[in-house]
Amino acid sequence: MTSVDDSPLADGARPEPLTIAQLAERAGVSVATVSKVVNGRADVAVDTREAVEQLIRRYGYRRQKKAAGPAPMLELVFHELAGPYPVEIIKGVQRVAHEHSLAVAVAELGLQAPGRGLTERILARRPLGVIAVFSALTDEQVSQLHARDIPLVLVDPARDSEADCPVVGAGNWSGGLSATRHLLQLGHRRIATITGPPHTIAGRARLDGYRAALDMAGVPRDDSLVRTGDFYTDTGLSHTRDLLRLPDPPTAVFACNDGTALGVYRAAAEAGLRIPDDLSVVAFDDLFPSTWLAPPLTTVRQPLTEMAATAATMAVTLARGETLSPRRIELTTELVVRNSTAPPASAAR
Repeated sequence: MTSVDDSPLADGARPEPLTIAQLAERAGVSVATVSKVVNGRADVAVDTREAVEQLIRRYGYRRQKKAAGPAPMLELVFHELAGPYPVEIIKGVQRVAHEHSLAVAVAELGLQAPGRGLTERILARRPLGVIAVFSALTDEQVSQLHARDIPLVLVDPARDSEADCPVVGAGNWSGGLSATRHLLQLGHRRIATITGPPHTIAGRARLDGYRAALDMAGVPRDDSLVRTGDFYTDTGLSHTRDLLRLPDPPTAVFACNDGTALGVYRAAAEAGLRIPDDLSVVAFDDLFPSTWLAPPLTTVRQPLTEMAATAATMAVTLARGETLSPRRIELTTELVVRNSTAPPASAAR
């Protein structure tokens, strides 16, 4: 078992970052072994890797002057590569990367080579910076990147993190508020919502915006109209089927993303309902299928491309050793009214 110098630091002392040689000496391993850990190589015993990582987390790592610098590349990490959402993000990062003559690498959290975790693969590529999109990176993964001086910027993060990472997001609460307020202004009172995952920041904020709009309008909340979703079409379909079977079904649905709204449309068609005559639908994202639906979808526009470009610029700024101010940026959302919303049939009569 590899031993590690774990003696306490003097009160108030600030540990100096260690070189590879110093790390090797303290961990009782070879310089080559530490080099493999630092550069994300997989061929290192688990206990040895952990011992070296523990030292890096405690003291930090100082590159030697002759060591190669980072690759001219930004790394994009997605929770999942599916649908049009990643395309908008990639476009924004690519725009900034082109301005700085950088390449863009794309990784998916769910796709990892055997024996190599996400962090090891990133370290092996040595990118200039990492942009994590709607991803729940662990605090350990964040710590590993920080210890190697690799800037990390979060876009639309899935969860709250204790790590002090720069964040770019959108006005999820205000978007949920404006979507629901639009339906209220049309005369709807039986307004259902199909949420995003409750463990995600966006899912909770959009639901809170929905609830705030009802409270401001003095409309009592009905828990039977709130269904927990996951941002997928199939869930939107199944929840809308159940909602339409209620004794007093909703006259409108706020789907917390465009993918969920596709399921709402299909369930309405199955029930022989017309949108918006029998059921109004408003969603969130404004991705390209929205305008191709029949009727075109009313939705809250989330500026994904601009969010990604902002995050990429922040990563480049940090890689240059410059200070970010502010470190948390929230871009404005906008309600785009199309033809999927109208006054309820009872009001029209």
